[in-house]
Amino acid sequence: MITFCRNMKRFRISIFIIAFTFLTFSSFSQKNDNDFEISKNLEIFTTLYKQLHLNYVDPINSGDLMKKGIDAMLDDLDPYTNYIPESEIEDYRLMTTGQYGGVGALIHQNGNDIVISEPYEGFPANKAGLIPGDRILEINKKSTKGKTVSDISSILKGQPGTTLTLLIERNGESKPIEKTLTREEIKIDNIPFYGALSNDVGYIKLNGFTQNAGNEVREAFLKMKEKNNIKYLILDLRGNGGGLLNEAVNIVNIFTEKSQLVVSTKGKVEERNYSHKTANAATDLTIPLIILVDRNSASASEIVSGAIQDLDRGIIIGQKTYGKGLVQNIFPLSYNSQVKITVAKYYIPSGRCIQAIDYTHRNEDGSAGKIADSLKTAFKTKNGRTVYDGGGIEPDVPLKPEILSNLTISLITKYLIFDYANKYRQSHPTIASAKDFTITDSIFEDFTRFLSGKDYDYVTKSEKNLKELKDIAVNEKYFDAIKNEYEALKEKLIHDKNSDLKKNKEEIKVLLKGEIVNRYYYQKGRIEASLSDDPEIAKAISVFRDTAQYKAILTTTAPKK
Repeated sequence: MITFCRNMKRFRISIFIIAFTFLTFSSFSQKNDNDFEISKNLEIFTTLYKQLHLNYVDPINSGDLMKKGIDAMLDDLDPYTNYIPESEIEDYRLMTTGQYGGVGALIHQNGNDIVISEPYEGFPANKAGLIPGDRILEINKKSTKGKTVSDISSILKGQPGTTLTLLIERNGESKPIEKTLTREEIKIDNIPFYGALSNDVGYIKLNGFTQNAGNEVREAFLKMKEKNNIKYLILDLRGNGGGLLNEAVNIVNIFTEKSQLVVSTKGKVEERNYSHKTANAATDLTIPLIILVDRNSASASEIVSGAIQDLDRGIIIGQKTYGKGLVQNIFPLSYNSQVKITVAKYYIPSGRCIQAIDYTHRNEDGSAGKIADSLKTAFKTKNGRTVYDGGGIEPDVPLKPEILSNLTISLITKYLIFDYANKYRQSHPTIASAKDFTITDSIFEDFTRFLSGKDYDYVTKSEKNLKELKDIAVNEKYFDAIKNEYEALKEKLIHDKNSDLKKNKEEIKVLLKGEIVNRYYYQKGRIEASLSDDPEIAKAISVFRDTAQYKAILTTTAPKK
C-alpha cells in the first residue's frame, strides 16, 4: 500500500502531462479518419501507461520504460529515425560538429577489461601520459568492473574544464598508476591525413562530413597544388559513413562549376523539398579525380561520389557503396530531448535515388529487404553512360574487397597484434618515419615467438565446410557410411598454426606495421604507413598513368576494368 501511494504521487504529474498533450492534440485533430486514428491511439497509449504505473506489481522506471517504448515504435520505420534523450545529446553533437567534451581517447573491451585503444594526439589522455593497452580500473574512485564501453565512454565525456581521476593498470608496472585528466573540447578531424604520393598524385583521406569539411578539403587540395604541384587527386571516402549534406555539396563544388545541381531532396512536406546547387566558382575543373569507396561509404559520401560519377567529373574505384539514400532532420522535443526523423529521399544529378533497402514494403518476418534488381531503373550520366538506382553507387572500376584469413581475424579480435605493438613500443623508444618503417623478418619472427602459448585458435574455411558436410550427412542419415573417410579427412585438415603464419605473413605484416606506427605517430602515421601497401591506391595511380584509359572510362563505351 505504501509503494502504491508513492507511485500515485510520482506519476500523477506524468499522467497529467500526457493527458493534456492528448486533449490539446485532439482539439484540432478530428478532421478526418486519419486524425481520429491518431487521437484514438494516443488515448490508448495514455491509459495503458497509467494502468501500468498504478497496477504493475514492481516499481517501474518511468524514463526507461518510455525510452524502450519509443525505440520499439521507431524500430518499425528505419534505422535512422531515432529518439535522442538529453543524456545522449553529446553523441549527436559529435556527429554533426565533430566536437565533444571529453578526454580524447578510443577505448575497447577485452574480456572484463576496459582498455585504452588510442589516445588522440595533443588531447587530455595523451597529455596525461595514457598509452594504448592501459587498463582502466577505476574512474573517480569507482570501479569499472561490470561496465561496458558505452558506460565508460559516457563517464569520460563531460563539460570541458572539469577533471576526473583514472586508476590504470599498465604492463611492466608493478602497481596501478593514478592519472588526473582535465576534460577539453575535443575536435575530431574530418581529414586525418593528406599528402602527395608518387610525387604528383595528391591524396586526401576524408573521415567525416562535419562542419567545415568542404573548406578543409579545399584547403588541403590547394596546399598540395602549391607545395607539391600535384597533377592528379585521390579522394578517399572508404569507411566514411557521411554527415552534413551541405558539406557534401561544398566538396563537389571544388571540382564543378557554380549553380550545378548536386542533390535534390523529396519528402512528404513539399516545403522542405529542395534542390542543392553549388554556390561558388570551382577551384579546379580539370584535374583528373578518382574517388575511393567501399561498402561502408554512405550518405554524404554517396552524394559526393554519385554526383562526381553522374557529372562524369571523375572516376569511382572500389566496392559498391552502402546505399543509404535517405535524409534526416533533427527536431526538438520536450525536456531537452530530440528526435532524428527521416524526412526525405535524396536524388543525385542523373535523377536516381541510390537507396538499397526498402523499409516501407517489408518481408513477412518484418525484416527489410534489398530492392530487387528487376525494380531498378537505368539513368544516364552527363556523357550518356548508363547508371542505375536502388543499390548504392556502383564503381566505374570495381575491385574485390580484401578478405582476411581466419588466422589474421583471430589475431585481431583477440588483440594479439594490438598487444604486440604495445610490447614493441616499450622496448623501442624510436622508429623510422611512418612512411619508411617496415616490418623486417626479424620483427615478424619476434612476433611469432610472442604468440607462443597464446590462444588464437580459429576455424579454417575447409574445416567449416567439412563440419557442414557432416551435419548434412547426419541429417540425411548417410554419416555412418562415410564416418571413417570423414575422420581421416578431418585429421588431414587440422590446421598448423606455424604454417598458416608463414602462409599469411604478408597480410599480417601490413597490420603489424600500422599498429606499431600508430604507437609513435598516432592515426596520421597509421594512414601514411598504409598507403604503400594499399592495392586500391595502386590501382588509382595506374589509372591516372594511363591517360587513354582514364578518358575511356568516362565515355559511354568504356569497359569496366
